[in-house]
Parts: sequence; C-alpha cells; structure tokens
Amino acid sequence: MDFLEENKDMRFSAASVFAYLQGKQEQINLATVYRNLERLTEEGVLLRNKSAQEDCSLYQYVEPHKNCHEHLHLQCKSCGRIMHLECDFMKQIAAHLLEEHGFELDCKTSALSGICDSCRARKMRI
Repeated sequence: MDFLEENKDMRFSAASVFAYLQGKQEQINLATVYRNLERLTEEGVLLRNKSAQEDCSLYQYVEPHKNCHEHLHLQCKSCGRIMHLECDFMKQIAAHLLEEHGFELDCKTSALSGICDSCRARKMRI
C-alpha cells in the first residue's frame, strides 16, 4: 500500500512494484506480486489498463475518495503523471459518443494523452 500511495498519480507495472519491494528487502516473488495486483483489481482498489502499444498491463491506484470508474483521466506523455478529469464537459462527450456514434465509453480504462502543464513549462524554459 505504501507503493500505491507513493505512486497514486502514475500508472505502474508489476515489475515496478516488484523492484520497489526488493529495494525494501521484502522476500517476495514476481508471481505473488501479480496475484496481489489481480486481487486488488478485482476489489476495485486498482484499475488495470493495457493499450495496443504496451507489452504489459499497467495499473492505477484508485484513491478511496476518487471515483475513477466514472471519469476519464489525462496522462502526460512526458512524465507519466495521471490527472483526474472530473468536469461535466466529459459527460457531454460520453453522451455524444453514445447518442451519435453508438459508442459507449469505458471511463475506467480511458485516458487522454498529452503534455501536462509542468512539462510544457519545463520545455519552454529549455
């Protein structure tokens, strides 16, 4: 849970959890990490995502006060940070997609990618 809290704004792999635990001198194998990630996903503590470009599943911690199943996310392509997109405008887009295109958006696995404000500012200073 320490790893999840420390990485709540990032998507992460089982390998990154495993490396973190090894760094903490925890005696655990990778299969156990996968089993626990699967259990946490089934319990709704984590969201699991896999895009066509990724070779492995990535996980995202669902903070207790966030309802990540009901809103989209923004993910920075530069730093990987995840931001919650909880504005009403996205509900209008989801309704439009359903009504006009017959496409039901799955918010729990959907993320819009781009560059966050911090990375854009850092890029402008260079």
